[in-house]
Amino acid sequence: MIPVTEPFLPPREEYIDYIHGIWERNWLTNNGPLVNRLELSLKEYLGLNHLLFVSNGTLALQLAIKSLGLKGEIITTPFSFVATTSSIVWEGCTPVFADIDPKSLNIDASKIEAAITENTSAILATHVYGNPCDVEAIQKIADKHGLKVIYDGAHAFGVELRGKSVFDYGNISICSLHATKLYHSIEGGLVITGDPALLRKMAYMRNFGFDGPESFAEMGINAKNSEFHAAMGLANLKYLPDIHEKRKLLTEHYHKMLKNVKGYTPQWHPQATMNYAYYPFVFESEKLAMKCFEALKRIEVFARRYFYPSLSSVLPYLPAKEMPVTDDIAKRVLCLPLYYDLSLEEVDLISRVILRVQNN
Repeated sequence: MIPVTEPFLPPREEYIDYIHGIWERNWLTNNGPLVNRLELSLKEYLGLNHLLFVSNGTLALQLAIKSLGLKGEIITTPFSFVATTSSIVWEGCTPVFADIDPKSLNIDASKIEAAITENTSAILATHVYGNPCDVEAIQKIADKHGLKVIYDGAHAFGVELRGKSVFDYGNISICSLHATKLYHSIEGGLVITGDPALLRKMAYMRNFGFDGPESFAEMGINAKNSEFHAAMGLANLKYLPDIHEKRKLLTEHYHKMLKNVKGYTPQWHPQATMNYAYYPFVFESEKLAMKCFEALKRIEVFARRYFYPSLSSVLPYLPAKEMPVTDDIAKRVLCLPLYYDLSLEEVDLISRVILRVQNN
C-alpha cells in the first residue's frame, strides 16, 4: 500500500532520550522546558522573532481571530482545509468567500475588494500547499480598508518569500505541525506575529488567560502543548534538510514523469522557495482525474482530493455559494503520494498508471 502521506519518525532512541528527561523532571505540560527549547529552536530555524507552540493549527487560527478582536465578516478562501472556515464560525464571525486564482490556487486578490462590506473586519487567506499568496496585493487592500490580515500557513513550514519567512507577513500567521505535515510534532501548531504585545496577549490566552496563580490577564482557552509533543518536534528538527532534499527529489521526478499528462501543477510564487509539502496535479478534466484516482486505488495507491468539494458548497452550517473557479478546480485536482520514505520506483509506478489511463 502507498498512502498519500506517511509521518516521518526519527530514530526511536533519539526520541527516547528526550523522554528520559521528561521522566526525570516529572514536568509533562504547562510550558515545560522542552516546549521553551522548541520555540527557541524554531525561531532560529525559521528566522522569526516571535512564535508560540500550541496544541494544533486549528486552535492557532482561533487564537489569531480572538486576539485581534475580530467581529462581523472575514473574507476567506473556499479552497482550503475545513478548519480555515470553521475557525471563523467558531469565533462568532461570518466567512465571506472570494474565489481563487486558477493558476496558484490561492485566493484571488483581485476578487477580495468586491467582497468587502461595512461589516468586514479581516482577510484570512491560505498559502495553499505552502504556495505563498499575493501578500503585497492583499496587504494593500487591507491597508486601504482598515482590515487585519491572518495567513493560514498550515502547509507552509520553511517557505521563504523575498528572503524572509512567509510567516512574517500579515498581522498573524499560523502553521500546523500535525503528523501529516512535512515537519511535525505529532499534534501541534504555531502562531506567529511580529507584534510583541500581541504575542504576549496570545501567550496568556493559550493558558486559560492566567497571569499568575490567582489572576487573569485575558479570556483564555487551553491551547498549550505537552513536553512529549515538543520532544518529537525537537527530535525531528535536525532531519529537516534531509526531508527537504528527499521531497525535492521526488517532486522533480514526478515533474519529469508527468510532463505529458494533460493538466498542470499549480504555479508557485516566483519569489518564494518551495518546501515540497504536497504534490498536487490539476487534471484536464474531472473524468480523467477520477479515472486515475480509481486506477491507483485498485493497486492500493491512495491519492487524495485535496480540497474537494469546495467549502463554499458543502458545509451544513453555511449557505451554499457558487464559486466558479474553485468549483471547477476542486473537481480536477489530486494530491499524489509524497513523503520521505517514498521511493523513486514508487513514483515511477504511480506515474505509469496515470500515463496508461490517459493513453487508453
